[in-house]
Amino acid sequence: MFSSGIQTPLPSVTNLQVESVNFPPSVISPASSNRLFLAGAGVQGLDIQGDFVISTVIGVYLDPNALEGLPFCGTTEELAESVPFFRQIVTGPFEKFIKVTMKLPLTGQQYSEKVTENCEAIWESLGINAYSDSHICEDCDPPPGAKLRFNKITKTFGPYRHYSRGHAVVRFLEIFKHKKFPPGASILFAFSPKGSLTVAFSSDDGIPKRGNTAIENKFLAEAILESIIGKNGVSPGARLSVAERLAQLMKLERRAETLILADKKIMKNNEVKEDATKTKTDQEEANDLSLGDKLAEEN
Repeated sequence: MFSSGIQTPLPSVTNLQVESVNFPPSVISPASSNRLFLAGAGVQGLDIQGDFVISTVIGVYLDPNALEGLPFCGTTEELAESVPFFRQIVTGPFEKFIKVTMKLPLTGQQYSEKVTENCEAIWESLGINAYSDSHICEDCDPPPGAKLRFNKITKTFGPYRHYSRGHAVVRFLEIFKHKKFPPGASILFAFSPKGSLTVAFSSDDGIPKRGNTAIENKFLAEAILESIIGKNGVSPGARLSVAERLAQLMKLERRAETLILADKKIMKNNEVKEDATKTKTDQEEANDLSLGDKLAEEN
């Protein structure tokens, strides 16, 4: 489990109802004890013979600390079209959580193969080649001092970190290999600040307290998130929703900061006036004393 330490208070956001799927204002990540806020939600679908058919509904949750690392404040339209803005969300050192709820039945193999296909396309677009990350074969021993973690999927202990992107993809496919997702079932992805990916499953709207397994590979974690809300992500609706809600939150945050600065300026001005008044009073008292001394001498 990971934890980002003391959290910034959650922003005040509402729930979202998308295609009869309810996304609450906040959730507790199955990979940590931290509560994350709902940044947006939207659908993913397919164009079948001219008809748009919804396959999944996706909710995006972020750590409130994310707002501190997103300095750009623009309109919803500007943010929705901003590649750097969403890249900051994808790569930022804060927790993220994705809930993917099925509207159509899918097998784990169908889902995982499509996700990894999208990830490969993203790596290619970013110029990430097959040798851009360290390689470790499945039969290799873990590096000296590596921690071991019990994997609920394989029922064995394995290296704490998977250094190979190829190995991470294989592990991802294995996790989904025998899964089946009827309508209403959910796939849950939790992303740590350092880039590890925790995968969990739910047969209903609930979110388990712990994930099924973790894959320690930053390339895979970021590519999965990019494949959902990135420029060519599978859910333009979720991307637009995130842009809209974050634009509103950042405007509120800017307004609050402006009010705080204004209050500080007023307090500072009042302190200056009080100091000036006190100085004047002290000077008047000194003058009175001087006059009294002079009169006493004359008498």
